[in-house]
Amino acid sequence: MSFFDKAKEAAEKAVDSQGEKIADGLDKAGDFVDAKTGGKYGDKIDQGIDKAKDGLDSLDGKDDDIS
Repeated sequence: MSFFDKAKEAAEKAVDSQGEKIADGLDKAGDFVDAKTGGKYGDKIDQGIDKAKDGLDSLDGKDDDIS
């Protein structure tokens, strides 16, 4: 098993077990950046957060871990 396979497997396990905490962390990071930029890039930040959540959620082929 290669390094990347092991890393993907570890990420899948983390998202499966801690998906909601990860989503909360992404939301908090987005809110922080949005506050620091004065809301100027809020729509772009939200799009990035949504794409990150979608990418993490689909690691295991199922969209059931992050809401």
